[in-house]
Formats: sequence, structure tokens, C-alpha cells
Amino acid sequence: MKEIGEALKEQRESIGVTIEEAAVDLKLKESQIEAIENGDKDAFPDVFYLKYFIRDYSKYLGLNYEDMIDEFNEFLFDYTSKISIEDIKKARKQVKSSQEEKRVASPYTIEYKRKWNIPKWTIYIFIGILVLGVFFIVIQKTNEAGSNNAGENIIK
Repeated sequence: MKEIGEALKEQRESIGVTIEEAAVDLKLKESQIEAIENGDKDAFPDVFYLKYFIRDYSKYLGLNYEDMIDEFNEFLFDYTSKISIEDIKKARKQVKSSQEEKRVASPYTIEYKRKWNIPKWTIYIFIGILVLGVFFIVIQKTNEAGSNNAGENIIK
């Protein structure tokens, strides 16, 4: 990362552009330009933003931005391959806990949990059986009523 920053700084100085001018033209903070030139990746919350800043800064200075991105990707690979698995697990736990803390409680985002863990299709089947049961009871009652009336008609 230091080499990338040094190359950018040398190019900026050779064409006579100040950090202030570069920051204004690229719509970045001066501290971000300085951090890039000093090779300070920790000044950026996300390495993906840093990658795009380097790309844009390289284009701005007239350097081959694809080579700079390739060099950054190599740096990133070397850097990430040195991270231990325990550190990765810790980072995942921190991200997970911070996401749970940031959860917004709004009527539109709250997930309601059912009290019983019953699949929806079983509820539909139960309602269908209930409707069929009521239907058969109604048919049976109408048949009984019809047979009683038929007997009365015969006697008359």
C-alpha cells in the first residue's frame, strides 16, 4: 500500500497539483488524499471505498488505473491472507452483534412470530376439513328434514 501511495504522490507532485486541488476535483477530503498517499488503509472504514478512491485518483493523475487496482488487489490479498481464523470469527461476531443493535423497530419492519410453529398449509387443510364437516352436517340435516316431511305427506 505504501508503494501505491508513493507512486500517486510522486505523480501528483510531478504535475504540480496540490492536495487541496486534488481533494476539490475528486470531491474527497484532504485527509483522505493524504491517507492514500501515506498508505494508511486504516483511515478508511471500508477497503472497497479505498479501492475506488485509488482508481479515481489514478485516473485523475493520468496513471494507468488498472495497474494501480491490480497492485492494490495484490496488497489486499497479502493483507487478508495474514488474518487468522480466530480474528475473522471475532470480526463476524462483532458485525453480527452490531447489526442486531442497529435493528429498527418500526411497524413496517417488525417481524411477527407465530406462537405455534405450525406450517401454513396445515392450517389451510384444517379449515378445509372444518368446512367439509359443516357442509356434510348441513346436507344430513336437510336429508333428515326431507325424509320426515316425506313421511308426513304419505300419511295425509
